[in-house]
Amino acid sequence: MASLWVRESGQRGTIKPKANFDAEKDAAALKDAIEGLGTNEKVLIEILTQRSNDQRQLICKAYEKATGRTLEKDLKGDTGGNFEKLLLALITPPAAYDCHEVTRAMKGAGTQDCILVEIFASRSKQQIKALKDVYLKETKKDLIEKLGSEVSGEFSKALILLAKGERDGSDSVDVGKAKEDAETLYKAGEKKWGTDESKFIEILCKRSIPQLRQILIEYKNISGKTLQQSIEGEMSGELEELLVAVVKCAKSLPAYFAERLHESMKGGGTDESTLTRIMVSRSEIDLLDIRAEFKKLYQHSLRSDIESDMSGEYGDCLKAICGGDD
Repeated sequence: MASLWVRESGQRGTIKPKANFDAEKDAAALKDAIEGLGTNEKVLIEILTQRSNDQRQLICKAYEKATGRTLEKDLKGDTGGNFEKLLLALITPPAAYDCHEVTRAMKGAGTQDCILVEIFASRSKQQIKALKDVYLKETKKDLIEKLGSEVSGEFSKALILLAKGERDGSDSVDVGKAKEDAETLYKAGEKKWGTDESKFIEILCKRSIPQLRQILIEYKNISGKTLQQSIEGEMSGELEELLVAVVKCAKSLPAYFAERLHESMKGGGTDESTLTRIMVSRSEIDLLDIRAEFKKLYQHSLRSDIESDMSGEYGDCLKAICGGDD
């Protein structure tokens, strides 16, 4: 399952499968690190950040076989706070991790829309299907129905279209159709008194990514403004947030995630859950590209931001995932 996440954009992750991998040996080292007098966090970080997710699944199996306990349970018992959450994220298969984050976003009073926006705007059809399959398996419920009961209005319509995975998967671009869609969007927004949001939802949530990129070019030619500027001027609230995220992800996933990482660390407090989620979920896909975009956008490296914002084992573990300083 993890290979689906790795395949998404080739080999641009900071974490690669370890050569001469030995799950039993790693499991034994983790057992010693956890059972010794005081936990050896350095060993936990070294092993869990320098193996691919597929390899970590094999370590989890070997660990349970050797100890009769799950690695998850032992990590929960021996570590705490954000460091614990980060280690648990690393040992969770990617589809299950996405699923658990979506579930967490829907828990309690009110939803954490920013998590739903990030995941459904940025994941491919295949990744969304995989997370829905895990949700069904774990809860015996349908995720689309659950989302429908948690969110409402036009935001709900757009989110559910993305969650249904109705985006066209083709790689070809039809310039004529892109011009037509751009014209439709222009008439539904800029040119109209009051915005026809349904047209924006239909086009932005269903067209293929290459086609969307062409629509962005055609829209700028017709309107003089970017589509993002039009959405920001015409809409508000969660729908605006979602459709802007879709546009940003169509343009450049690495730039979108670089911006999200920067936002998670700027200002008074750090949003550790966003930081953890992006660092872990992109670590085998495109974290190298995210680092490059981060440097381009903010004139300093992602690693230097992590260093100045995070301390202790949590910071050390994030730095190990991040890899080099750019």
